[in-house]
Amino acid sequence: MQADGYEPVLKHSRWCLLKRLQHLTDKQTVKLSELLKYNLRSVRAYLLKEDFQRFWEYVSPGWAAKFLDQWCTRTMRSKIEPMKKVARTLRTHRELILNWFRAKGTISAGIVEGLNNKVKLTTRKSYGFRTYEAIETALYHNLGTLPEPEFTHRYW
Repeated sequence: MQADGYEPVLKHSRWCLLKRLQHLTDKQTVKLSELLKYNLRSVRAYLLKEDFQRFWEYVSPGWAAKFLDQWCTRTMRSKIEPMKKVARTLRTHRELILNWFRAKGTISAGIVEGLNNKVKLTTRKSYGFRTYEAIETALYHNLGTLPEPEFTHRYW
């Protein structure tokens, strides 16, 4: 733009576009309001990103699905390739994302991450076991209250 005689509008505006509106400083808020006057691809991407934040305010999975479909359609028409990639990913995982609304927001990924961490640690510790059944027994033993498989021999 500077080569065409325009002033560099996007200079020093990276964090204005990446931060959430409530976390902007006064100086960044002024810079953002100046940026919003232009019809740049980065500004349109910012507006799409901010618009998507409304998705998490829905309670009903039906209305959330409708908003998600409309947002993805609008994004695919925007001709902004990185945003189109996000829309394609959201469409691919649509049902899994909507499960969050079906569970009324009570699902936390922390429990799953902790379980995965324990499984990886146990698998790493059990390196050298020759059979899958031995690793499975080690997993049952480490994960505590999970039901253990029936053994053919008793060791205790």
